[in-house]
Amino acid sequence: MKKFVFYFSPTGGTEKAANAITSNWADTETIDLSNNTTNYNISLEEGSLALIAMPSFGGLAPQLALDRLSRINAPLSKCAIVAVYGNRAYDDTLIQMKDYAEKAGFQVIAAVSAVAEHSIIHAYAANRPDAKDRDQLCGFGQQILEKAKAEAGSISVPGNKPYKKAGSAMVPKASASCTACGLCAKSCPAGAIDPATPRVTDKTKCIGCMRCVSICPAKARSVNPVMTKIAALAIKKACLEVKQNELFI
Repeated sequence: MKKFVFYFSPTGGTEKAANAITSNWADTETIDLSNNTTNYNISLEEGSLALIAMPSFGGLAPQLALDRLSRINAPLSKCAIVAVYGNRAYDDTLIQMKDYAEKAGFQVIAAVSAVAEHSIIHAYAANRPDAKDRDQLCGFGQQILEKAKAEAGSISVPGNKPYKKAGSAMVPKASASCTACGLCAKSCPAGAIDPATPRVTDKTKCIGCMRCVSICPAKARSVNPVMTKIAALAIKKACLEVKQNELFI
């Protein structure tokens, strides 16, 4: 059985969760769905197993990541889907991912919701996934692997149709500290930053994933602090309860 890990992880939290789940999966091939230059017209061998992990942005998976997933051809292959969220809620992310995975040909045999540090408001779910999370997620991965080797049935996941309406992205801006090194432009999953003018972000393309903020060596990119404070207050009540990772299998 060939095993694959597909993840969209702009700031690293989703990658950490995916790595924890598959830590006991031997010989996996990893495909980074956030790479803006990769050709995602990939066909998987029949009988393959894939883990597909995406962050939840406002309760939905990034459409950019879903569009890239839709280009994969995986008839008669199994998968587990993972929604990674910053301790508020994942809302319709799993059901949305399940629909797109099935359109690609996958049989969805398991799903996971995993908590990771919020990509904008870092006080929420700070330092997660932690050691306890990683151990639990590793256990989830073992259960998924065992189910894949047996007669695996499809599952139901939480969520609603039609999916909730997507919110607007918080677009990072560059400060005077920007050195125009171009790292943000090179790494932007959406191609929203022109290498020729890296201080400028195309608002029509930006998905608010915060990769440019997290990787800037000069710490010169950020979102509006007033808007960040408003957002933090808006989700504070929902984030007071420490959420737990879940396995649907």
